[in-house]
Amino acid sequence: MRLTRSFFDRDVLLAAPELIGKMLVRKRKDVISYHTITEVEAYRGIEDKASHARFGRTSRNSIMFEHGGLVYVYLIYGMHWMLNFVTGSEGQPQAVLLRGLEGFDGPGKITRALEVDKSFYGEDLMKSERIWIESSAEKVSFVQKPRFGISYAGEPWVSMPWRYIKVQ
Repeated sequence: MRLTRSFFDRDVLLAAPELIGKMLVRKRKDVISYHTITEVEAYRGIEDKASHARFGRTSRNSIMFEHGGLVYVYLIYGMHWMLNFVTGSEGQPQAVLLRGLEGFDGPGKITRALEVDKSFYGEDLMKSERIWIESSAEKVSFVQKPRFGISYAGEPWVSMPWRYIKVQ
């Protein structure tokens, strides 16, 4: 069953850990693939110095200021697309970065393997015919760790345990 808007219209710190174990579904042509989410990171609002929203609304991050359940993709190092899911309510910029799927470790590897690019920016996970999230009956455990690669944000943001990793 596809996750509903109410799942994503919550604070990122509630939605992010609950994405662990859910299924990312990707449809290309007539082929549908299912991938268990194993690792995510939460980015929470303008006050979060690691978030793209820290500088306010820009053309790059404007989708983060919309309602939950939309896709936020951006390019890093001029070569890797990063796949995020917007959470929270309109005007409260929050997003979950997808860092791991079973069989794929690393956000750049995920988007390459799933052929996710700029065309996904703003895609609605409730309506999309090419990407969505489904619930899973699997019971999962996870650990929390600090986010990865955000030393520029300084403390306390570097140490926030907002990275959620599935325990095997």
